[in-house]
Amino acid sequence: MSRVIMLISIDIGVGLSSVVLSMMYAMEKQKIRFGFFKPVTDCNLSEVDFFYTSDSISYFIKHYYPQVSYACSLDINYVEYLFDSNKLNILMEEIAFRFYQTFSKESVVLIEGVMSSFQNPYFFKLNLDIAKLLNAEIIFVSSLDKSYFNLKKCIKLVDIYFDSCKKNVIGIIFNKIDAPKYEYKYVFSNIFKNLNYFPFLMKLENRFSCLFKDIPFPILGCIPWNINLLSTRVVDVISHINAHVIYEGEIYIRRIKEIVICSNNLFCVLKYCNSESLLIISLNFYEALVAIYFILINRIEVSSILLTDFNEDKKLYINQHFQTLLNKCNISFFFVKSNIVEVLLDLRNFNLKVFVNDRVRIRRIQKFFVDYIDYSWLRIRKAKSLKKSFFVSSSFFCYRLIELACQHKKRIVFPEGNDSRIIRASSVCSERGIASCILLGNADIIKRIAFTEGITLHRNIQIINPLAFIEKYVSRLVELRKNKGMNEFMARKQLSNNVVFGTLMLESGDVDGLVSGVVNTTADTIRPALQIIKMVPGVSLVSSIFFMLFSDQVLIYGDCAINPNPTAEQLSEIALQSANSAITFGIEPRVAMISYATGNSGFGKDVDKVRKATLLAKKKCPSLIIDGPLQYDAAISQDVARIKAPFSSVAGNANVFIFPDLNTGNVTYKAVQRSANLISIGPILQGICKPVNDLSRGALLEDIIYTVAITSIQS
Repeated sequence: MSRVIMLISIDIGVGLSSVVLSMMYAMEKQKIRFGFFKPVTDCNLSEVDFFYTSDSISYFIKHYYPQVSYACSLDINYVEYLFDSNKLNILMEEIAFRFYQTFSKESVVLIEGVMSSFQNPYFFKLNLDIAKLLNAEIIFVSSLDKSYFNLKKCIKLVDIYFDSCKKNVIGIIFNKIDAPKYEYKYVFSNIFKNLNYFPFLMKLENRFSCLFKDIPFPILGCIPWNINLLSTRVVDVISHINAHVIYEGEIYIRRIKEIVICSNNLFCVLKYCNSESLLIISLNFYEALVAIYFILINRIEVSSILLTDFNEDKKLYINQHFQTLLNKCNISFFFVKSNIVEVLLDLRNFNLKVFVNDRVRIRRIQKFFVDYIDYSWLRIRKAKSLKKSFFVSSSFFCYRLIELACQHKKRIVFPEGNDSRIIRASSVCSERGIASCILLGNADIIKRIAFTEGITLHRNIQIINPLAFIEKYVSRLVELRKNKGMNEFMARKQLSNNVVFGTLMLESGDVDGLVSGVVNTTADTIRPALQIIKMVPGVSLVSSIFFMLFSDQVLIYGDCAINPNPTAEQLSEIALQSANSAITFGIEPRVAMISYATGNSGFGKDVDKVRKATLLAKKKCPSLIIDGPLQYDAAISQDVARIKAPFSSVAGNANVFIFPDLNTGNVTYKAVQRSANLISIGPILQGICKPVNDLSRGALLEDIIYTVAITSIQS
């Protein structure tokens, strides 16, 4: 699996893209096979330092790194729409889809985060969610000027937003040290400071030592601001001011770093000219043509010449008299009809960002930056990144659920079709292709509820009134329950219950799964399934699990809904069923058998039951990683595990938690769900021949959608 490294800006205007370029250059030099992904193009933000659009990223990769894979980006406007519409889950799924469809063989995937700052903190959350989704290691990028008030505010925000994934933070890079306050307004200045790296770092250490002590991450690099990196091509300036070309010259090669204006005395300004000067000459200056002739005949070093106050008569004269000299000097020569003041005002808005086709400037940036960044972490962290993880991020887990469900395209029936939450969830599932949804109930009532709640019923949603189709299933129900004395009258009466009707649809193969529980009790949902569909052969009980979606991992809790007081034999079976469910959904199980004591620290029938259940599970499945009895804190916390169970293969790393009874399991799952404010999916039923899943009566929209996805995958 690829190592994912995400660079995240913690303020605006930090030169994030330039740092990414240097990373690419460093990996290229080290012959590391890498991919590139910029999840969101933020080209309409004035603070970014690179002209990025989906097309320009494609151009950049094609011309600079043709061997590199890259994933297409989402437009910032679309992302903001999803944010405003509270559809973050859809955004995460789209990002995950683009990422996992593109990258598979790369050693490293480099991700450029969304521009974020304390002024738009919701981008902090977006970057955090992307990092968790892709299990990325994080490098923060910040600028560092003479006042670091903003930096301290940003570091505080980082502490708040990224607290849950600090273990994934590699460090921080400081860029643009001592840059002017308005760098991109710093157009063509004559000022240039030649910074020597080592004396600079010594000065930096003294000036910012207090600040560095407050930064909770390793400092990977300190990059000084360098005006030489801002010099732009003649062609970029010409395009900006819409100038007309008289003679092209080396328009794509020559660069402009300063402006020299000639409006009266030529000889006073020539001493300021050099090979990177844009010389502006007003043709209202009576000796302008003489000045041009003098420059050309003496081959005065300038990058290009711009003529203002131009008209057609002067154009004809210049073409007739200066063309030969222009060919010899190879100086770019162009004109505008506006005056000098108008040109200068226009140039004030010229953007000094990097154009993707400016190969020389890009290479300059890469070579300059690479000398100021410590890349030892790239080698040191490599071994660590290859270490196998038994944890799956909740974002990735949800993405995989939706992706697999969309591939299965199953038909799911909802007996509680009149509930607004079910109607809304069905609409979302149908729209996103998660499942084909069938609502049981009166069509007029369902449509009225949808209209009242502002829900658009997707065209793929089917509404079935059970009263119109009872006769279809009467004989089948009689046959299945005849040993219990079932007759046609009793069958018709039972089939008037939507859960029973939906269960018969499932048993007959008319649907692939059933989801119920927002109105009905767990017993009302499960009883028809046990009576009609039965359990899997060889299984002695039906149990349940909950997927607990923490920010950085997914844990499985069982049994929290079905079995009040399981025996040791039943508890071992619950553990095995839960482990198999974990494997089904891409989680490699490490099972902790929970009790009030750890190891041999406690005795009593409750602890002995858990101990016996653990031994039985090991005997039935020797390859399963399982341990117990373990207290919850020893199972989940590595610090506690080192003290209470130092030799356990599960303690501190458990991802499947089996509780000794329903009282403990149900209380724990609800306490954790509400206290941590997390999504819990379930109860997911185990041991039934066909997928029937129960919903909590307090289920939210996302709970229902993910339960539908799980049901679809189970079928």
